[in-house]
Amino acid sequence: MTLIKSISGIRGTIGSKVGDDLTPLDIVKFTASYAKFINENSNLNNKIIIGRDARISGEMVSSIVKGTLIASGFDVIDLGLSTTPTVEMAVKLENADGGIIITASHNPKQWNALKLLNSDGEFISSEEGIKVLNYAENNQFNFVSVSDLGSCFYNNDYNSIHIDKVLDLPLVNVNEVKKANLKVVVDAVNSTGGILVPMLLQKMGVNCIKLYCEPNGDFPHNPEPLSENLQDISSLVVKEKADLGIVVDPDVDRLAFICEDGSMFGEEYTLVSVADYILSKNPGNTVSNLSSTSALAEVTSKYSCSYSASAVGEVNVVKKMKEVNAVIGGEGNGGVIYPELHYGRDAIVGIALFLTQLVESKLSVSNLRDRYPKFYMLKRKIQLSEKINIEDIFNFLHSHYEKENKINIDGLKIHFDNGWVHLRRSNTEPIIRIYVEGRTQKDANCIFDNVNELIKAFI
Repeated sequence: MTLIKSISGIRGTIGSKVGDDLTPLDIVKFTASYAKFINENSNLNNKIIIGRDARISGEMVSSIVKGTLIASGFDVIDLGLSTTPTVEMAVKLENADGGIIITASHNPKQWNALKLLNSDGEFISSEEGIKVLNYAENNQFNFVSVSDLGSCFYNNDYNSIHIDKVLDLPLVNVNEVKKANLKVVVDAVNSTGGILVPMLLQKMGVNCIKLYCEPNGDFPHNPEPLSENLQDISSLVVKEKADLGIVVDPDVDRLAFICEDGSMFGEEYTLVSVADYILSKNPGNTVSNLSSTSALAEVTSKYSCSYSASAVGEVNVVKKMKEVNAVIGGEGNGGVIYPELHYGRDAIVGIALFLTQLVESKLSVSNLRDRYPKFYMLKRKIQLSEKINIEDIFNFLHSHYEKENKINIDGLKIHFDNGWVHLRRSNTEPIIRIYVEGRTQKDANCIFDNVNELIKAFI
């Protein structure tokens, strides 16, 4: 079964069996259910924004979504090939009732998904998502008569609008970046980042070398921006003697950098570096999720500001950011949320801020990375049988580590003198996801081994 219904939307592999995969009938059902939810909870302009990444299935899914929304009585503004943050911004700028982004983010090309937005251009909450899922489960949706059908309008301007609004930000120094005459290699995994990132770099006076920037949806490697997937760009940065490499995922909400020597800046440190720059100009609170590096907390404390952790998921990070009035936040997977622009992970604003920071620092990318605290992270998962109650495992570990500092939000996080471990249940599979961070690689391995042995002994 590869149809997954979660806080991040409806996603699945294309085709096969209704209810088990993302078939046309499933797309209609969930889109109509979302339309019903919006109709009950918004009274703006009866208008919904849609946009898609470059996946092979994107045009097909987009056509079904458009038709369903029109049949539900909504006008649709179709941005075509765009990005998740572009659609988020367009919802607000158009005063729309909501938005649907057709993308499976970093999942492989056989996947697609519907990311659902509210009228603020932000992901709907888990409670709101449950309403949509219940409507779909019970076929509680209707379609309008012919006289009440919506219409479709096309707008190809928002990619440029998005970039212009980024470049207009006070902390983005276009003139200084132009003077630096940077050379940058871009890997956009043959999706819409191949449109927006070169466009941004051109306007910032950066010499852009394109790698996998053809928006045809034929991903040349696993699109998740992890080191094991980025060997091609790493080699090309060194070969071209470039100042850095820039990597985005298919819908351009995640961002990773490659140092001038071909080494990884580290996706966990994208947010850390951008936050350091923001705080140096505008001190304030920061937020990331519980599975993100402790380096952000240390950088925040350097400016005598407060760091807060949220549950995993962009909607949770945004909620916490609003609670503490954070000036910058995001997730350790390369997601930067800069509320001065909008409340959504946005690789485009992350790139512009990072390039400004880089040229102002007068450092190489590797030397900039060396300024930050060094932590070592492991990400693992443990397969369980269907009979195992994961909550029993969490309770066991909670008791075993009774003297350690623990957080019971979004699973169980345990702090040690030399690092931490965060254990989360999967919403779709009988597995425990384990995130570990240590002061050294040895510390991280040791923490994982100890916790893993306890879990194995329990089960």
